[in-house]
Amino acid sequence: MRLVGRGRVLIAVAAVVIVCSGAASAVFAATRSSGPTTQELTIEASDGTSLACGLVLPGGSAPSGGWPGVLLFHGLGQTHRDMETIANAALAPAGFASLACDARGTGASGGRFGLDGPREVQDVRDLFAWLAARGDVSNTRIGAFGLSIGGGAVWNAAVAGVPFAAIVPAITWTDLGSALNPDGVPRGGLLGRLASAVPFSRWDSSLTQARTDLLAGHVTSAVESTEATRSSRSKLHALKVPTLLLQGRHDFLFDLDQATAAYRLLGGPKRLYLGDLGHPPAPNPAAEQPRFVAEAVGWLREYLAVVGEHPPGPGRAVELAHDPWDGRTSFFKGLPRTRHKSVNLPGTRAIASNRSVKRSVRLTGGPFETFGDGSLSVRYSGNSGAWTELRAMVSFKGGKTPITVGAAPIGKRAGVVEIPLLDEAVLVPRGRRIVVTVGSTTADGVYLPVSGAGGSPTITIRRVTLNLSLLRRAVSR
Repeated sequence: MRLVGRGRVLIAVAAVVIVCSGAASAVFAATRSSGPTTQELTIEASDGTSLACGLVLPGGSAPSGGWPGVLLFHGLGQTHRDMETIANAALAPAGFASLACDARGTGASGGRFGLDGPREVQDVRDLFAWLAARGDVSNTRIGAFGLSIGGGAVWNAAVAGVPFAAIVPAITWTDLGSALNPDGVPRGGLLGRLASAVPFSRWDSSLTQARTDLLAGHVTSAVESTEATRSSRSKLHALKVPTLLLQGRHDFLFDLDQATAAYRLLGGPKRLYLGDLGHPPAPNPAAEQPRFVAEAVGWLREYLAVVGEHPPGPGRAVELAHDPWDGRTSFFKGLPRTRHKSVNLPGTRAIASNRSVKRSVRLTGGPFETFGDGSLSVRYSGNSGAWTELRAMVSFKGGKTPITVGAAPIGKRAGVVEIPLLDEAVLVPRGRRIVVTVGSTTADGVYLPVSGAGGSPTITIRRVTLNLSLLRRAVSR
């Protein structure tokens, strides 16, 4: 899925040049007398696959020891040319040599798409070696910046031992299973759109079974093995590379938990920026984009180019942009502290398949801002066995975009099911009525509808308890 269009990125990162160029080190400024140069080329991976790439170099001659380098990795549906936009407008003016390539099986690259699997990790290793072997690039100061699936490639390569000096994984996952099928329920609506982003003929055959099973709504051993191989979270405690995490505060594909869990585990220098960037329903305001690109450039300069020039400073480890974007952010020493608020939504109603129950409540006090892991506790009865899952959505009355969504399997005729909700940071204005929807809701296209086998199977939804995790004090207005 795309973060933003190439044209919007160009406008955004062009503004970053103004931010970054004023702080350019004299060692770089003295050697640049012309603009960046871009070379389109083909690099052969270690298995003989041709990768379509672009090399962007700063203007002028390289400093002693070579330019610091950055490997750039694009998102699904993008190509290396999208990353060249960032390289030309922001990284080259800051003194970085950048290499970006179409992921195998996508764009103009050969091979089969492997969803950031072992073969893609080897591709990253090969590209690192290619860039490090250049005489005009430092072989000890190479970092990585990746968006979405490109961020997954950065994480997986880093935990596999590719010796990056600093990394910036953005709007991506650390646990693929909790992203694609949290609590064992495949997110069919999103999966269908993701799967179609790369023609099936270009997928690696080793993914066929897992892809088929997930799209059919089944979490099998093939799915679990595939996801585990492509997840980095279990290895992050041993990763010491300086890491800047960029994550969207309202992203239904890769929620906040993908980054906050990583932040807790990392043992090296780390910083977390949370903003309105990301996959739908993130608004991706053009005005914020220079800010987070500047964050990335600044981090890479700190650890690759001018070590010690811009220390993060105490109390600024986690940065939360306000929503909607107003040009301001709030800083925290670590992950912000939260509190919980629970409210019971009584009622009893039987519903048929492809139907849902709506309950609403107006929270007293506020404003509130969600942050952390919330849930719904749902008491149900009268399930004939045709209902195997329940969907849930939390939204504002009259709002077009849900606050958060979730789903959970059910296997009994009656009982209580806990539905975990995606970790989304959303402002709840004072006095605004919240609507909770439970049943077969498609949750804004994230999940496919629940369908019963034959007739019109029913289930009775009884008391629902909404459990929200909130910032101790809302920062947005």
